[in-house]
Amino acid sequence: MTLTQLSLQESLQQGYTLPAGWYSDPDLLQREQRLIFREAWLYAGHVGQAANPGDYFTCTLGDVPLVVVRGNDGRLRAFVNVCRHRGTIVAYDSGNCRALQCPYHAWTYDLDGSLRAAPRSEAEPGFNPDELGLLPVHLETWGPFILVNLDADPPPLTTVLGDVSAQLEGAGIDLDRLQFRLHDEWELKANWKITVENYLECYHCPVAHPEFSRVIDVRPEEYKLTSEGLVWSQVGPLRESVRSGNGASWARGPVVDSQFHLIWPNFTLNTYPGPPNLAVSVYWPLDHERTLMISDLFYGPDTDQDTIRSMMEFSAQVTREDQELVEAVHRGLRSGLVNQGRLLLNSEHLIHRFQQLVYEALEK
Repeated sequence: MTLTQLSLQESLQQGYTLPAGWYSDPDLLQREQRLIFREAWLYAGHVGQAANPGDYFTCTLGDVPLVVVRGNDGRLRAFVNVCRHRGTIVAYDSGNCRALQCPYHAWTYDLDGSLRAAPRSEAEPGFNPDELGLLPVHLETWGPFILVNLDADPPPLTTVLGDVSAQLEGAGIDLDRLQFRLHDEWELKANWKITVENYLECYHCPVAHPEFSRVIDVRPEEYKLTSEGLVWSQVGPLRESVRSGNGASWARGPVVDSQFHLIWPNFTLNTYPGPPNLAVSVYWPLDHERTLMISDLFYGPDTDQDTIRSMMEFSAQVTREDQELVEAVHRGLRSGLVNQGRLLLNSEHLIHRFQQLVYEALEK
């Protein structure tokens, strides 16, 4: 049976890619926002952003504005950052406050989200402030990370994470000892799925990332790819030449392997050989043709600044190289002339699984 005779589901099962139009359709992105991002655990930030009572920060996850705040009881909470009056954004940026007050009509919310005051509401018959608090969002912490879920009844975060914690611990990463060091953002002129798919394979590494490939052993017999549930993992050992003292001195330390984990749909955790280190990167669609890559970098408390600088420069070089790649893929797919590509499933089976989940989410 030829490709043109196969249904999309059948072609995906055989290793063909999602159609080119799935990467440039604004209507499809609206479905993804609703059916993928609003039903998944999403990275919102780190606990250092709201360390003390009254601390808050804002973020936009997909197309939903959120505010994360630490209450006077010490508890972290997340709310939809939309006033229950007429839909104004309530909080901006970050800071410390005693209450959250809408800048439009001064509706004021306590740190637990309850409506404290609505000017002139006392003259309104049947006005019930207990029904008009900020809409709460499920929030869980994992080490220094804050994750939220917009679904009404999400699965526990631990069931989604699988064995990622054990893998990181086995590499020498103690999440509770990591310290936040840097926040960075990149805008990529490519659909968000292209950026994730690029992340999920190292088939391109020997060609596109020569310096990375001199440090990390990317040979297929050494570079391991696994997927389980909603987690995709890649583990690459430090090259023996580097371990023996040839270049990349920052990479010689207690962490001996690189690990790259994607947690559905866009939350990644990345560690390199060297001192304890972990980079969180998330890929947010700005629209159907642009993606915002947000990165938070964490290091062990004893990591010196020179080592951190070297590791940041190494990672930034990889990101610049990837940016050129994903933007070129987006331009090619946008032409629509090659409707479906063909994956090499020995090297790209993580992409295969990711594309199947995208299809299942949008077609359910």
